[in-house]
Amino acid sequence: QVRLVESGGGLVQAGGSLRLSCAASGSTFYVVAMGWFRQAPGKEREFVAAGSWRGITTDYADSVKGRFTISRDNAKNTVYLQMSRLKPEDTAVYYCAARKGGSFDYWGQGTQVTVSS
Repeated sequence: QVRLVESGGGLVQAGGSLRLSCAASGSTFYVVAMGWFRQAPGKEREFVAAGSWRGITTDYADSVKGRFTISRDNAKNTVYLQMSRLKPEDTAVYYCAARKGGSFDYWGQGTQVTVSS
């Protein structure tokens, strides 16, 4: 099992920045990628960003490219999502996820991000 704990959410004005953290513990040896997803009220969960466990490759949703950056600290087994130039439409619960095989099977509890206009 992989345990994921997110932190760093909060309320920010449009144009501001936030950094989300996701601490991974447990059976992380076979994790190949980490990702961030979000779910806004009344909408389905959507992909935001992902990066390989070794931090070599990254991928972003078009809606966040150039504004969000995924990174990791190997020593701390922690993945970050730096969010800049936030927009009201970025308001959502943000989830961290880990993938060992073909799909993200491990999820955190989520952290709320609210962007005011």
